Amino acid sequence: MSTISWIVLIAVILLAAIAVWGFLVQRRSSRLRGKFGPEYQTAVRDYGDRARAEKALERRAERTENYHIRSLTKEEQQRFTEEWRQTQARFVDDPPLAIREADHLVCEVMRMRGYPMADFDRRAEDLSVDHPDVVRTYRNAHEIAVTEQEGRATTEDLRRAIVYYRELFDELLETSHAGTPRRR
Repeated sequence: MSTISWIVLIAVILLAAIAVWGFLVQRRSSRLRGKFGPEYQTAVRDYGDRARAEKALERRAERTENYHIRSLTKEEQQRFTEEWRQTQARFVDDPPLAIREADHLVCEVMRMRGYPMADFDRRAEDLSVDHPDVVRTYRNAHEIAVTEQEGRATTEDLRRAIVYYRELFDELLETSHAGTPRRR
């Protein structure tokens, strides 16, 4: 083969390798976007770089594979549902107390399901793997709860927080998606 033939062959091989690499990167991004939903964009924004965000999301997924997450029994669901009703009713007379109870109740459900109860950021990351559609509202509810502890939350803020906690609570109890397979 002539030198020019070798150069052309090497160029074709390099172009093919670049195309395959680009395809694999795109497929990885698409898979993660599908799995993490809105959390994917949150991670890209937080990490400031798509590749770093994707590595972090993959680490989350790998970490949670070792967790033993379980569904609640019917009795546990009923008990937590009743506790939620009491918390929600308490909101009328004492919104700050109801928010603290809602946060505690969500944490208790997570603990019963098998999530490790590390700091808030770690809990939110862990939840994002199986519940990416509600993790943003969990973060918002937590932020309002912190604002309430500082004495800066309005009643409207607290109302939004209880709604946010309710979304996550329902998702964790698996009451709104009965019969639907869990994301994993």
